[in-house]
Amino acid sequence: MGIETSCDDTSVSIYDSKKGILCNNVCTQKIHSKYGGIVPELAARNHIKKIIPLIKKSLFKINKNLNDINAIAYTAGPGQINSLIIGAIVSNTIAFSLNIPIIPVNHMEGHLFSIMLQKQKPSFPFIGLLISGGHTQLIYVYKFGKYKILGKHIDNAVGETLDKISKLLGLKYPGGKNLSQLSQFGIPKKFIFPRPMTLEKNNLNFSFSGLQTFVKNIIKKNDLNNFQIKANIAYAFEDAIINTLYIKSFWALKKYNIKQLVIAGGVSANKKLRNFFYKNLKKNNIKLFYSYKKLCTDNAGMIAYVGVKKFFLEKKKYISNNFNILVNPKLSFKDNFL
Repeated sequence: MGIETSCDDTSVSIYDSKKGILCNNVCTQKIHSKYGGIVPELAARNHIKKIIPLIKKSLFKINKNLNDINAIAYTAGPGQINSLIIGAIVSNTIAFSLNIPIIPVNHMEGHLFSIMLQKQKPSFPFIGLLISGGHTQLIYVYKFGKYKILGKHIDNAVGETLDKISKLLGLKYPGGKNLSQLSQFGIPKKFIFPRPMTLEKNNLNFSFSGLQTFVKNIIKKNDLNNFQIKANIAYAFEDAIINTLYIKSFWALKKYNIKQLVIAGGVSANKKLRNFFYKNLKKNNIKLFYSYKKLCTDNAGMIAYVGVKKFFLEKKKYISNNFNILVNPKLSFKDNFL
């Protein structure tokens, strides 16, 4: 069983090592839309309300009961501490009561390997581009469990930047999705925004704070009551984000002579981004992989998958688990306590 509560989505999945995902249920909290962003305390309270009923629903859906579960994987980080604790406590409690292994999972590792839940999968090694509300990372994936971070955001993550500009444009939460919808009405080249940190090929880090300030100043100088102007700004901004992500990804692929790119995380669901990457990578004989949209956002299926992989790699470690509740809201790929 996989349990995911890193932010505002409560998710439970049952995964079979031979059959794959048996069920993958996600309960999205809509209450945050009226606040324009995630309210951590409200998110935690809603996890408490939803998680047990969702576990029951998941088991009922596949005609199983708790005694059929032989291990539990849960998101240990990164994420909102209040939300992570709920999933960790529930997972450890169930595992302790059933005397089965408990496996803490890195949320970003889950996103990275969500692609493995589909028929078309990359082979090792490959480059992963993780793009979400809290992360922007380029990762060299040698094999499962062995990674090298090639670049990361040094200020705002791409999803965070999308949400902030969306808010300045007067759009409702979730910002990225609504900004993308607005940009479809934009006219190309009415605005040209910078592509940050794309002058030095050896630098694979990302910085979006400067771009955010640049766009903010443009917004202040223009009339947002004019729908076309607003759509043009959204179009140009989305273009700048996508171009920047592509340039850095392409540099990484060329530097390490890799012919496969996996894009993962919530922002990877962006249709314009997918089309741009696919079209341009194909010209260079590079394969692009991305998950079904329902697997791009936070879900327990990816957590369960990573849990199974970790369990079979280090079976003795998890069988002898002493049920320490491990949570780290700032967990990175460099941390090895998992």
